[in-house]
Amino acid sequence: MRLSISHDTSYHYDDTVRTSIQYLRLTPQESERQHVINWRLDLPRPARSQIDPYGNILHVLSLEEPHEEIPIHASGQVEIDERCEAERDTQSPFPFLRMTRLTHPDEALRELAGRSVGARRDRTGLTELMQALGEHMRYSPGSTGVESTAAQAFAARAGVCQDHAHAFLACARSLGVPARYVSGYLLTDDQTHLASHAWAEVWLEGAWYSFDVTNQLDRPERHLKLAVGLDYLDACPVRGSRRGGGIETMHARVFVSPMTQAQQ
Repeated sequence: MRLSISHDTSYHYDDTVRTSIQYLRLTPQESERQHVINWRLDLPRPARSQIDPYGNILHVLSLEEPHEEIPIHASGQVEIDERCEAERDTQSPFPFLRMTRLTHPDEALRELAGRSVGARRDRTGLTELMQALGEHMRYSPGSTGVESTAAQAFAARAGVCQDHAHAFLACARSLGVPARYVSGYLLTDDQTHLASHAWAEVWLEGAWYSFDVTNQLDRPERHLKLAVGLDYLDACPVRGSRRGGGIETMHARVFVSPMTQAQQ
């Protein structure tokens, strides 16, 4: 399947920003699951490209002159191998056992993990964990924020894809299973779900397997990966800091569509 992606992010400020820096993980990589046909970033000025500690393509956009807005546009076409259920990796998975503030499990999450998986450490057990989390935490936009922890969202019984992923990571790591946060895009017919998405990957049998709690999917048939990390803060598409600017307003629009034969 070939996907076409258009992703616009714009920041507007009530006052003049003196300087700002944006960390952009908006460029997908080649893998056995996805082939990047073409991709481009349209930014206010050229950005420095590098590879971050988790192997993601990272662009650092520095604006040292006064400004009142930052427009960011990413677009391209990527071919997804729908038959590929897992991705092999030569890097050690064990750093992804580490807990973070956002993914630290409380007693309730540990109890759910133990009850759902038991002594199993396989796809069947983790799929049942995914299902249990989906039943407990309804998808509810606006019920949490970017700083909400897995334990907070679980206690509230509601959240968005970020919270679902964090809760799954908290449970998997509490069981001694390496798990990582994934940011990317999802082709969906459900207009209530933003095409910009997050899910989890777990290291099993020498490869990374996907678990999407929000959509109850354990196969990444319509998922396009951008970045991975220990949690949202490591893998979010856009993250930055600034001096000045007052109140910030952010708008994002993401369109993911299948390419027709004529377009290909």
